[in-house]
Amino acid sequence: MPKIPEPEIERVKRATDLLALVRSRGVELKKHGSKDWIGRCPFHADKETPNFIVSPDKGLFHCMVCGKAGNAIQFVQFHDGVSFRHAFEVLAHGQAFAAQPLTKQATVPKLDCPVALDADDVALMNQALAYYRERLAQTPAALEYLKRRGIAAAVEHFGLGFADRTLGLRLPMKNRNEGEALRTRLQKLGLLRESGHEHFNGCVVFPIQNAAGQVTEIYGRKINDNLREGTAYHLYLPGPHVGIFNRECLTSPEIILCEAVIDALTFWVNGLKNVTCIYGTEGFTEELLQAFRDHKTRRVYLAYDRDDAGDRAATRDAEKLQRFGIEVLRVKFPHGMDANEYARKVTPPGKSLQLLVNAAEWIGGSARPAEPRKHVAMVVDEITGEPLTIVDKESLETGVGWAPAGFVPAPYAEVQAQSSSLVAASVSSQPEAAKEEKPSGISVTEDAGSVTLRIADREWRARGVENNTSFDLLKVNLRLLHNERFHLDTLDLYQARQRQAFIKQAVEETGLEAELVQRDLAKVLLELEGVRDRRLLGVMQPSEPVPAMTTEEREEALTWLKAPDLLARLREAFHLAGIIGEETNTLIAYLAGVSRKLERPLAIIIQSASAAGKTTLMDAVLSFFPEEERIKYSAMTGQSLYYLGETNLKHKILAVVEEAGAEKASYALKLLQSEGELTIASTGKDPATGKMVTQEYHVEGPVMIFLTTTAIDLDEELQNRCLTLAVDESAEQTQRIHRMQRERRTLAGLIAREQRKDVLKKLRNAQRLLQPLAILNPFAPALTFATARTRNRRDHEKYLTLIDAIALLHQHQRESKVLAHGHQSGGQNYIEVTLDDIALANQLAPEVLGRSLDELPPQTRRLLAHIRDVMKSKRKGGSATGHQGAKTVTTFSRKELRDVCGWSLTQVRVHLERLVDLEYLAIRHGRIGSQFVYETLFDLDTPEAIAHVGLIEVAQLRRNLAGFGNGVAGQNGHLAGGDEMPPSPVSRNGHAALLHT
Repeated sequence: MPKIPEPEIERVKRATDLLALVRSRGVELKKHGSKDWIGRCPFHADKETPNFIVSPDKGLFHCMVCGKAGNAIQFVQFHDGVSFRHAFEVLAHGQAFAAQPLTKQATVPKLDCPVALDADDVALMNQALAYYRERLAQTPAALEYLKRRGIAAAVEHFGLGFADRTLGLRLPMKNRNEGEALRTRLQKLGLLRESGHEHFNGCVVFPIQNAAGQVTEIYGRKINDNLREGTAYHLYLPGPHVGIFNRECLTSPEIILCEAVIDALTFWVNGLKNVTCIYGTEGFTEELLQAFRDHKTRRVYLAYDRDDAGDRAATRDAEKLQRFGIEVLRVKFPHGMDANEYARKVTPPGKSLQLLVNAAEWIGGSARPAEPRKHVAMVVDEITGEPLTIVDKESLETGVGWAPAGFVPAPYAEVQAQSSSLVAASVSSQPEAAKEEKPSGISVTEDAGSVTLRIADREWRARGVENNTSFDLLKVNLRLLHNERFHLDTLDLYQARQRQAFIKQAVEETGLEAELVQRDLAKVLLELEGVRDRRLLGVMQPSEPVPAMTTEEREEALTWLKAPDLLARLREAFHLAGIIGEETNTLIAYLAGVSRKLERPLAIIIQSASAAGKTTLMDAVLSFFPEEERIKYSAMTGQSLYYLGETNLKHKILAVVEEAGAEKASYALKLLQSEGELTIASTGKDPATGKMVTQEYHVEGPVMIFLTTTAIDLDEELQNRCLTLAVDESAEQTQRIHRMQRERRTLAGLIAREQRKDVLKKLRNAQRLLQPLAILNPFAPALTFATARTRNRRDHEKYLTLIDAIALLHQHQRESKVLAHGHQSGGQNYIEVTLDDIALANQLAPEVLGRSLDELPPQTRRLLAHIRDVMKSKRKGGSATGHQGAKTVTTFSRKELRDVCGWSLTQVRVHLERLVDLEYLAIRHGRIGSQFVYETLFDLDTPEAIAHVGLIEVAQLRRNLAGFGNGVAGQNGHLAGGDEMPPSPVSRNGHAALLHT
């Protein structure tokens, strides 16, 4: 509680008639000398001789026997048995002259009670706050505090008050029935604590109301900043926060949101009335969010403190608001400042605050809408070095304006002359013309076939707008894309039922809030309506296509493709692009990406344990291909593929980060890989007739599918359509990765990062130059492949496609020929496979295709190798110690295996179970509380089985073909390498005989 100011104490002592005060307490006084009075002392048994002297001129009393002495306030304190504060209040309010008996401690206060026992809770709260308002007016220290904070003008409008502990002095004591009842009710309201003390003692109080206008929350701020350590300077009523400060602001479509009440009042007193606040950095309530939604708030300016806590809260709350379509901007104060501190350091504060709001940073996926702005000079933040756009031309010219500590506004001419040291920016009043920016935060891009609208981190693409030939129809194919999840459908935007159905399905598939999608769709409707109207009226301006490559870039990429040793340079580029190890996996995945240009592309699944780097490998490979030729999703719904545009996937890479995320779409993926297209028939309502009709959706391939997974057991139907790559999980690879991660932090790493950009750009441009071509393999009839399993039929096709992809990559180094049939002209272009292409495929195929013949997944096969190491080590150790039977050791424990391989318990357990199921191992012991022991059921001395795919060696192929001329297409006329039929020469010029090969 603040100390009673000395001037107030002196005023009360001077204003009090001490002589009348003593007589009002029953003490008879007689003249004693010229100035004093004497009587019997009320503080001890003074029955015979008067010893109590009162000096009215001095305002003092004293007893010559018991020693009691003091002023008028102390006389009431001693006589009535109350505290000094209580006695002061009694005298200050003129209630001290009623006759009172002598008491050691008063049980009934001598001050009027400001609250009524019969009042309901709402009235009781209002009575207490009315008393606090009275106390504020009578407490100069509290008024000075509000003046110092610059918010004194808000006292009357918001009903500010001050709690100085005197409320408790005016209540009946708790040993009285009325006092106990009142104190219990005030404690329930949160104004009194269990100890009986006022909760907001020493605080300026700020009432906060609910929608009904009732005070449901109070913010209290201590006015003294030198309190003992651990004292809370900011207080609220106990319990959850209920109510919104300055609820009137909700009528504005744009609201400034502060971190605390005093910051909000700072804006309010400086003319920015559309302001409210949260309850500290962790106090963003659902009530406030719902109020923004109910009042259709369009934009929120986050004016939180410029510190770590404020920045974190701004990021978090921006996401909440954007989820419901509310545009969010961040008001940037100088580092370490809040709104109130900033306003107290600038002149004039109102103008400076408005300029900061105007310069707020846009938060979201799209840039802030372009708005006309005046020429602005920027001052740099001393700590962060960030420019602060706060001084306009007029302020600089006059020298009156923003002036923080450390900066003095200079005349505008000096700002221009010193532009190198003081950042200056001239902002045009005309928005850029390259992309149309809407005040609502929508960026719109139009071309002949579609309209793309970007709203924050959401992309809306509409096709078919040009097909609407009347003003009463707006039927489009509409796709909403958000964080790689999307919903696509065809609907008439003028049909409310169809809009609601689109919103419901989009919410389910994208995870966005329904209200956000509804707001976006309303904006999209208005934009598309304008596009349609302009096209119908013939006023749409055609847009210039942006070239994909410059002439220099094209020449550089073409030279790179034509130069010799393409594969060697490609491997070097992989290393420059930051890939460590994984040379074979990277090359196979890259060739699979090249195969997207073929009629039947390859598909890839990267399989590994968690955190082994499968997603990193996928991202690295994808970075080699142009952005427009790859599509990456985190997850896909069951029907999502069917509703893509008809040619959206043609000759592109479709990547899904986790195979589990595409589980619902696995059937569509399998069809797309094997059939090269998707077709679905569904029923819908004809907008013209209202009848149900069958609608067909068609998606064309071919498309290269790229997946990753941590699963051991994959969908067999999907797996046998893909090449399975296993990530190197060895300790040596981990060491190489660690070394690379450390090198990235060095100067050489920074240089390599810049070089990597050039390498990736060249590789992407090279891919843009590859064209879909037919591949002719004149050696195909002489090639061989394993035939033991039916699955080999698909694996054989993968092998041949791998050869085709290698040849396609070299298309700019091969002669392009035309397949002419009969007398027809304009036939199909093709290039031919060389023996070098087959040699490389033979080098790559055994490792990747051999896995299809292996009954063990790569990780399980790797664990089996660790088991061999454990067993050999145990046998060797037994032999070294002369232990008999060392060579017959056949058991090991799970712990021994974990110590060797370093895998987690879950990984080891899962793969051991598979080995037990396949009878490589048998469990000898294993239950809770005992050691898990396994016995090997395979011969450790037998070499590990290596899967063979039965490929013919290129050297043998050369010898087989040596006896034939250049026109030989295969040996013995068999497509799979038979040896019974005589050789069949085939013309290499592409005539009819070739078509039967």
